[in-house]
Amino acid sequence: MQAPIMQAKVRKIREIESRQSPVHLASSFVSTRQLSMEIIEPLSEEDCQIQSMPDASPSKWHLAHTSWFFETFILKKFVQGYQSFNPHYEELFNSYYNAVGKQFNRPQRGMLSRPSLSEIVQYRQHVEAAIQKFVQSDGCTIAALELLEIGIQHEKQHQELMLTDIQHGLFQNSILPAYASDIQAQESNAAPMSWIEFEGGLKEIGAGTEGYAFDNERPQHSYYLKPFKLASRTVTNTEYLEFIQSGGYRESQHWLADGWAWVQESNVDSPLYWRCSGETKDQWYQFGLAGEVPLNGEQPVCHLNYFEASAYAAWAGKRLLTEFEWEHASAKSQDSPSYLDLSKLRPEIASRAGLTQMFGNIWEWTSSSYSAYPGFQPFGGDAGEYNGKFMSGQFVLRGGSCVSPENHIRASYRNFFYPHQSWQYSGIRLAEDIDE
Repeated sequence: MQAPIMQAKVRKIREIESRQSPVHLASSFVSTRQLSMEIIEPLSEEDCQIQSMPDASPSKWHLAHTSWFFETFILKKFVQGYQSFNPHYEELFNSYYNAVGKQFNRPQRGMLSRPSLSEIVQYRQHVEAAIQKFVQSDGCTIAALELLEIGIQHEKQHQELMLTDIQHGLFQNSILPAYASDIQAQESNAAPMSWIEFEGGLKEIGAGTEGYAFDNERPQHSYYLKPFKLASRTVTNTEYLEFIQSGGYRESQHWLADGWAWVQESNVDSPLYWRCSGETKDQWYQFGLAGEVPLNGEQPVCHLNYFEASAYAAWAGKRLLTEFEWEHASAKSQDSPSYLDLSKLRPEIASRAGLTQMFGNIWEWTSSSYSAYPGFQPFGGDAGEYNGKFMSGQFVLRGGSCVSPENHIRASYRNFFYPHQSWQYSGIRLAEDIDE
C-alpha cells in the first residue's frame, strides 16, 4: 500500500514544481500587481477612499489588503529577519483571518483616511521587492510557492471587487460620474435564444489534480444529472424589461418568500443601476463604469440578485440551472471568454448561435447552495479560512464576468454570494428539465 501512496506524492510534487516554477510565478506576480495599479489609474485619491456600503471596500483598502496577504502568509513566515512595513497594518488590513489576529471593523474601512494612498503604494512596493527577492533565493520552498500562487489568485479576485465596488461608490453621487468615459460601445443584435439538450448520467464535477484550483473546487467527484436543457445565451435587458412591465416586481407568486420580503422592504421595481424617466416613463437608462447610458436591450441583464434571478425564471416558466449542470455544459461552450479588458468593461452581446457566454461576461446565478463537496479539505494552515468558513446561506455563481481577470476563471470555479447581493456582474441563464 505504501508504494502507490509514495508514487502519488512524487507525481504531486513534480506537478507543483512544473506549474509553480519560481520564474513563472514571479512573472505572474509582477503582472498581477501591475494590473491592480492600472485599475486605480483613472481614480482620484478621494475616489480610492469611498466605501458605499458594508459589503464594499475602498480601492486603497483592496490595494493594502492584497499586500497584507503576501506579507502575512509568505514574508513573515518564510523570510528570516523580515521587517514588516508597519506593524499597525496587521490589524488594519486583515479581512477575516481570525487565526492571524484582530481585524479592523469592516463597515468602517472607509474611515481609514490614514495611511494615505501614497503610503499604501509604498507598502505595495516594499512587499513586491521582498517577494521578488525571496522567490529568487534558496529559501523559497514548494510550500511558499503554493501560497504565492494562492496570493496571486486572491489579488485577481480583489481586482474584480475593486471595479464593482468603485462602480457602486460612484453611483451614490447624483452627477453619476464615469469611471472611464472612453469605454467602447457595442452595437449588434443578440442571437435568438435557443435550447441545447444534454444527456443525463453520472458526471465528474470539480477540479482534478492537474492545474491550480481553490480548495472549494475539490475533490473531483461523481454527480448524477438528469437530462436537461440550457438556454443558448443569458437573458437580455429587453427580456428582463418584459418581466418588469408585466408587473414582475408587484406579483408575489414569482418570488421566494425571502425574495418577496426583500422586494417589500427595499421598495425596488427594477435592477440595481436602472432608472426610468421621460414623460411617459418608458425611457430606461443604466449606470455602469462608463457612467449612465441609455439601456442597451441587447446586452445581458446583470446586477441582479438571486431573488430577482429566481423570480424571473419562475415568471418565464423555466428554472435556474444547477452549478453541476453549468459545469458539465461548459465543455460545449462555443465562443471565446469575455474577461477583463479596461477598454470595454461591459458585458458582450451574444451575437452568434450555439452555447455562448459561458465564460466571462456575467456571473450566472445557480440554484445550488454553496456547500462543501464530499471529502472537502480546506487549505492547510492559516489559509484554511479562505473559503470553507463561508459555506452557509449563500448561492453559487459560475462562469466569471467582464471584470474577472484573465487566467483566473475555469470550469470548476465556484463564486458565492448571499441572495440579496446584486452589485456584482451577475445575471441569468435559464434551464429546463427533459422528461425521461
